[in-house]
Amino acid sequence: ATGNSQPMPVAGQSPPPAYPSGALRRGESGSVVVRVDVDATGYANNITVIQRSGSRDLDRAATDAVRRWRFTPALSNGQPVPGSIEVPFDFKPQ
Repeated sequence: ATGNSQPMPVAGQSPPPAYPSGALRRGESGSVVVRVDVDATGYANNITVIQRSGSRDLDRAATDAVRRWRFTPALSNGQPVPGSIEVPFDFKPQ
């Protein structure tokens, strides 16, 4: 098989999540891993948190950010197909 076996975020169209102000104020940090199901046109159509940070705000920030991303779809035999990718985020207060 040639091409991407899984979708990839498009550079410049996959901005990192904003740090939620409430989480920042409370000093919350953590790592979130989301699984993104991407359709054949490169849009996220289902996002699942597979590793929670322990902060609902951080988990939500990660899923909200990824929902707006554009992806290069996975390819099978040169044709775009649905696929999924896992995206990790680390939230650390600066």
